[in-house]
Amino acid sequence: MLSAKGVEKKYGTMSILKGVDIHIQSGEIVSIIGASGAGKSTLLHILGSLDKPDAGTITLNNQRIDQLKGKQLAAFRNNHIGFIFQFHHLLPEFSAIENVCIPGWIGGKNKTATEKRAKELLANLGLSNRFDNKPGQLSGGEQQRVAVARALINNPAIIMADEPTGNLDSANAEDLHQLFIKLRNQYNQTFLIVTHNETLAQQSDRVLQMKDGKMVEQL
Repeated sequence: MLSAKGVEKKYGTMSILKGVDIHIQSGEIVSIIGASGAGKSTLLHILGSLDKPDAGTITLNNQRIDQLKGKQLAAFRNNHIGFIFQFHHLLPEFSAIENVCIPGWIGGKNKTATEKRAKELLANLGLSNRFDNKPGQLSGGEQQRVAVARALINNPAIIMADEPTGNLDSANAEDLHQLFIKLRNQYNQTFLIVTHNETLAQQSDRVLQMKDGKMVEQL
């Protein structure tokens, strides 16, 4: 479902990715681990079309996303890829439900249908009593679940998560681990997760290890 071959990336004279290959099947939870500076987040950003590779090919659902540009790329990303970051990036002036709806509205989806799906997702994530709360009124774990709902709103082919538990305590981190498994089982949702959290990684279907810009091992 997601396939990348020979991905390379340099910043100046520094080579960050040195010919990385990765293949993800639909419905998999795959974690990428490795020391800081191994290239994990850079790879995730390139696979998610947030950055361009210097070399290599990236195909998602039979679409070469490394060849897309401008509005076409932005539209494809919004419709096919969901993102979860360590810092949830919720807009503080908007309610939980509005934050979840934003990618749908950007994609031109029907306003009523988008709000209905947002409510269903938030309720499914245990936030049925938080629809109208702004991020500042939510706990860290609740904010991250709002971010998960936002990532799901457009029925993406894959959710890419960059250190999603990095800003959570151990209890909320474990809740998020179980939530990913629930969403995979319930929606056949595919996840690609960059993490330092060994517990989260070991609960994945596959664990890939990076070192010095290369994929070195499957654990």
